[in-house]
Amino acid sequence: AYIYAAISVSFQLIVHLFSQTYEMDDINLHYRFLNWRRRIREIREVRAVRYQERYKRMLKNGDTLSYQGNSDEVGCYVAPRPLSKGNCYFEVTIMDTGVRGTIAVGLVPQHYKLDHQPGWLPHSIAYHADDGKLYNGNPVGQQFGPKCNRGDRIGCGIYADTSDAGLVTVFFTKNGKEVGSVVVPVAPDGLFPAIGMHSLGEEVRLDLQAEWGSEEEDSVMMVDSHEDEWARLYDVRVSGTLLEYVGKGKSIMDVGLAQARQPLTTRSHYFEVEIVDPGEKCYIALGLARRDYPKNRHPGWSRGSVAYHADDGKIFHGSGVGDQFGPRCFEGDIMGCGIMFPRDYVLDYEGKNITANQGRVENLLYLNDEDEEEGDDPEQEHEGRKVMVFFTRNGKIIGRREVVVPAGGFYPTIGMLSSGEKVKVDLHPLSG
Repeated sequence: AYIYAAISVSFQLIVHLFSQTYEMDDINLHYRFLNWRRRIREIREVRAVRYQERYKRMLKNGDTLSYQGNSDEVGCYVAPRPLSKGNCYFEVTIMDTGVRGTIAVGLVPQHYKLDHQPGWLPHSIAYHADDGKLYNGNPVGQQFGPKCNRGDRIGCGIYADTSDAGLVTVFFTKNGKEVGSVVVPVAPDGLFPAIGMHSLGEEVRLDLQAEWGSEEEDSVMMVDSHEDEWARLYDVRVSGTLLEYVGKGKSIMDVGLAQARQPLTTRSHYFEVEIVDPGEKCYIALGLARRDYPKNRHPGWSRGSVAYHADDGKIFHGSGVGDQFGPRCFEGDIMGCGIMFPRDYVLDYEGKNITANQGRVENLLYLNDEDEEEGDDPEQEHEGRKVMVFFTRNGKIIGRREVVVPAGGFYPTIGMLSSGEKVKVDLHPLSG
């Protein structure tokens, strides 16, 4: 009996210990589950905050934003998501300029202060409608483009393929036409679309899903129009491979400019232009220019460019004064331009040329006339690597010029300046 009682007590003790062990495991599992649920909730809350639009002194009704302040304080809106490769552009239509039309469109960091206009604080950039100036992390703006009024569309986007070493090229548009671009640093969380207002009655319509390049108001859309080959077209109409000057042609400020979307590289290092119609004076020029080249300057006239001019046969290299270079060109002549890259010229992973200053942050603005004085050394502005640029006429090389490649590369650029001028362009006659 004593032995039986001892065995019974031992068994009960073992059962009790096992039950306590399982209860402890259940409790630990329960608390682990609660902790897991808490972490999931925190992650969801963080994501909700991250992708939440922010605005102050503004009323948002659908896609319409209107100023609700007293004109003494800034109202600012910041979109919930940054621009990205898949969504790289947005537009704002001015519905009402209000009292002063102090409307700004640009990009800012995620936690930008909502009582400041976009562009005023560091790491932000914006195009302001009231004065046409660009504000790049500074409350003092620089002349950039035209003023904007009621009915105008202001667009802002990024060239996602230019992102490199924390930098990206930001561009602005007015009514579907590019105004200019600038290279800026990218905040860790990206650059968020932002709109600022500062006077009573201001109202805009926001389109965060706008597409850049889907409309071409100055040209007829064609299946094989080759329009996607051109990044900038000013007073030039494109029809297939044909470019036609449609400007006034009354002064040197009426230059028609066409600039290719891609720069010359070691794989595509040459292009040609055939003069279809010389127009009144054959003021046709072809050459290479930096991406931010002024729209009202012939290729070769301003820094960061070199060009061969058909009317006088001169070469212009960052100056309004040309040097005698080759023969004049007429109807039917084919003018060509290319780069003789050194054998050791380095390519990045996308096959684009790397230049010495490609990582520099530059304020790419339209240059004023006083910045284009004759005699300026174009190589003082861009201290990149030197290459040999050559020009041809009807398949024969007529001359060479050693030049410095600007940051970002050299883009095929064509200028025209008299009524009736037409050229046919082949941007890829050679490869290799």
